[in-house]
Amino acid sequence: MSRGFKDRLTYKATPIQVSVPASAANLGPGFDALGLALELRDIYVAQILDDEVFDVDVTGEGADEIKKDGKHLVIKAMMAGFEFMGGKPRGIALRALNSIPHGRGLGSSAAAIVGGLSLARGLVLSGNTLMTDDDLIALATDMEGHPDNAAPAVFGGFTAAGFVGSEVRCIRVPLPSQIRLVTLIPHFEVSTPEARKRVPQTFSKADTIHILNRASLVTAAFTTGRLENLRGCFDDRIHQPYRAALIPGMDAILAAGVKAGAIGGWLSGSGSTLMCLALDNPEAIATAMQRKMPKAAVHILKPDNAGLKVSLKKG
Repeated sequence: MSRGFKDRLTYKATPIQVSVPASAANLGPGFDALGLALELRDIYVAQILDDEVFDVDVTGEGADEIKKDGKHLVIKAMMAGFEFMGGKPRGIALRALNSIPHGRGLGSSAAAIVGGLSLARGLVLSGNTLMTDDDLIALATDMEGHPDNAAPAVFGGFTAAGFVGSEVRCIRVPLPSQIRLVTLIPHFEVSTPEARKRVPQTFSKADTIHILNRASLVTAAFTTGRLENLRGCFDDRIHQPYRAALIPGMDAILAAGVKAGAIGGWLSGSGSTLMCLALDNPEAIATAMQRKMPKAAVHILKPDNAGLKVSLKKG
């Protein structure tokens, strides 16, 4: 701890466990604004240490590639959370069980950031007063750069989120239980910075009107539960066409899913995951999509309405 720093926090002695869902962002036309939470979850357990050390252990997705010290994203988020609340612990023990694939557009970084911030809050007495949910989503958005993954990771369900002035504003709608997200995960990653470079800086009037129309229809359909009205509404003109070259066969895979009965499909985040929304026969949709990319993994996922879960670690 640096000289002269006054730690104003009182820390809990018991470990805290958090569980954070994966998320799909953009949903086609809702670039950097729309998202939904998936049943796939990362689990993190943390405890404050008296020694000046970051003791990090990771199992599951990305365990062999990610940092296991103070540069681990969950640790960085925890320290940002402690600093926001006015403190700085000497050391942290972190255990991570990762189920969300990395670099596939399923919100793994947002889960780590939301998880780290919520761990920090949970390890501090009166943490929920010092860091409200609004504070948490604002901090997560600041670290992520945009709220489309962070919002469903915190609140679950379908979310529309964005900046109103300097405020991050989020509206959340629960997702119907009959929805299935047929999720094709290629064997390769897509770099988010590289994917963002592909998106133009300006758009035509026609393309801008198109995505405003489609994003409004998608939001209204989820909000009212009139899911059949989602058909034909996930087509995008401002990011997916420019990122298609990063995922060979993207358009054919999504078209195969729709032909097999999906309501529609999209590129999840910046990729490489492709996702189709199904109300029935998800197995047939999964088979049709995988035929177009046999080496990819395909999962049929339920939506997640619970969002972030926090509990005391037992035993």
